[in-house]
Amino acid sequence: MELHSQLKAAVGELCRGFPDAYWRELDARRAYPSEFVETLTKAGYMATLIPEEYGGAGLGLTEAAIILEEIHRSGGNAAACHAQMYIMGTLLRHGSAEQKKQYLPKIASGELRLQAFAVSEPTTGSDTTKLKTLATRKGDRYVVKGQKIWISRAEHSDLMLLLARTTPVEQVKKRTEGLSTMLVDIRKSLGHGLTIHPIRTMVNHATTEVFFDDLEVPVENLVGEEGQGFRYLLDGLNAERILIASECIGDGRWFVDRACRYAKERVVFGRPIGQNQGVQFPLARAYANVEAASLMVAHAARLFDSHQPCGAQANMAKLLAADASWEAANAAIQTHGGFGFAEEYDVERKFRETRLYQVAPISTNLILAYLAEHVLGLPRSY
Repeated sequence: MELHSQLKAAVGELCRGFPDAYWRELDARRAYPSEFVETLTKAGYMATLIPEEYGGAGLGLTEAAIILEEIHRSGGNAAACHAQMYIMGTLLRHGSAEQKKQYLPKIASGELRLQAFAVSEPTTGSDTTKLKTLATRKGDRYVVKGQKIWISRAEHSDLMLLLARTTPVEQVKKRTEGLSTMLVDIRKSLGHGLTIHPIRTMVNHATTEVFFDDLEVPVENLVGEEGQGFRYLLDGLNAERILIASECIGDGRWFVDRACRYAKERVVFGRPIGQNQGVQFPLARAYANVEAASLMVAHAARLFDSHQPCGAQANMAKLLAADASWEAANAAIQTHGGFGFAEEYDVERKFRETRLYQVAPISTNLILAYLAEHVLGLPRSY
């Protein structure tokens, strides 16, 4: 499709302005890629999914996936801003007309950043229905008390989408009830009940833990209906998994490209190492698996864009793409040998980055459990 080819070429051209050295230097300082995010926003790519009436491009998830894949294939990392694409969907699908009019145009223009989604907690992990952060209604305010962890980009976002209990779990018939989503204005909340602590991790992911100490959130910041937040969360998970899968495809293609280039240039025992089948075969297999996974990602995105059920496909796309990128990462580092561990070759940086997707935003085992129960009809395991 011509649009997709043009989009890929344009994003690739933008990324050439941010070469390996740019990402390498940021990684060394554990710094946020502000210049890259601002450039991406000004070019309109962060508003890909926002309807034209609100200043966005009005394109689909397929186009968003192409953008993120190309960023990763170019050696960059879209984790600095990718969440804005799928977090915005919650506001678009479930927010009030007033909320959409107030926030979406400013998100599209870059005046506001909505890049943080506060769900995970230290003691509950993936058992979201057991989360303990409580938002108690008091007049025209919710008073929020609790803690969240692994909340990436909170220090670089203006708004945060928060999932909290508005009805204690012991007071609901089903544990999926009583959860609500609300927008937190980080700018106004810092020092007034909101505290953000950065967490240093293996990956330069700008992740944090967030503390709510009687933080007041206006009732008009509630997104959708009170108590329906879990349903809204599930509604956005397919988009998240498809977009993350597209990043894995970009990583996988980057690893294969870099490893093949090195294998042609590196001469040992009087011959390029790429002439040896022991080097060729792992790269050829990695290439085949990345290309196969890319078909599932594209299929899942098409289903999503045509408003068809795609839970199984989105989960399989994430599973297969994450596995393929990790396989390609291992093949690339093995091909480079000792140089694969040297920062100047960038393989070790991308190796660390793509390893994350075996764990986040959903672990491989939880995807397998989903497929076993909901696709294969096996008994629920948890």
